[in-house]
Amino acid sequence: MRIRSLAAVSTVVATALLLSACSGSTDPETPATPDAAGDQCTVAAEPGAASDSVTIEGEFGEVSTAVFETGQSVEELERTVVVEGDGARVAADEYVEYALSAFDGETGERLGDAGYEDGELLPGINSEATGLLQVIGCATVGSRLSVAFPGSAQAGPQLYIVDVLGITPMAAWGEEQEPTPGMPEVTLAEDGAPTVVIPDADAPEELQIAVLKEGDGVEVATGDTSLLQYYGVDWATGETFDQSWSNGAPLVLEGNPYVAGFVAALEGQKVGSQVLVVMPPSLGYGEDPEAHDLGGKTLVFVIDILATQHPIVG
Repeated sequence: MRIRSLAAVSTVVATALLLSACSGSTDPETPATPDAAGDQCTVAAEPGAASDSVTIEGEFGEVSTAVFETGQSVEELERTVVVEGDGARVAADEYVEYALSAFDGETGERLGDAGYEDGELLPGINSEATGLLQVIGCATVGSRLSVAFPGSAQAGPQLYIVDVLGITPMAAWGEEQEPTPGMPEVTLAEDGAPTVVIPDADAPEELQIAVLKEGDGVEVATGDTSLLQYYGVDWATGETFDQSWSNGAPLVLEGNPYVAGFVAALEGQKVGSQVLVVMPPSLGYGEDPEAHDLGGKTLVFVIDILATQHPIVG
């Protein structure tokens, strides 16, 4: 059951994480950063009276209830590990899958829940910039955290239950499928980065889509915001014109506002899948080479679907 809409709780999430990025137990003139060994444990917030006082009723990975004394003062971000999981330890800059329930620290009101259902919440990068490093730090997968956020001019203190659900791989993990005859040949490096060989043939005039790996996650829906790796090639030259792999991070744009052929390759596919798409100019950047650098070109993309978040309604 959702007490408030996901739109409302998403605002709560964004605000709270922003607060965690700006507040903490360290001197603001010397912000905490992982040391040379990458020890993000030094950046995570320390336990405090408010986070320690929370009793959680419910099971890990399910919407639960935080029981606490209302009206407590929270001067800085506090984090208590209530249950330590037995999974992998989350590293800095990894994409972490998490779920949370938020409560008003002054009234005890449940503000909302997010991430407990597939497609509700994208993984977040475990960094200082997002605030997740201060909240999750080096927690292990399977951990349940009690987190207390200080108040602001807009709202009072908030108490959160945060469940660390997993670490998102940076390449598609689905089951490999048989190659489609006539389609470009794709080979993968150890880290999952693709290379593409274009067949010695005329470019197809129609959209062609082939699933190279079939994932087992939630399907991408119209209007989703997806976390993607991509590799783009010009059919005519075989040259790569853009890719996320060399950019150093997956791509995420709200609402998947890509060209029509790219969107067609995403929708209906499952998270964990790798999709190969060949799109004619009409479904790419148009027929006019003067209107866009890729205008008039048949394009090939290899797309790894790492996660997706459905549109928020309400």
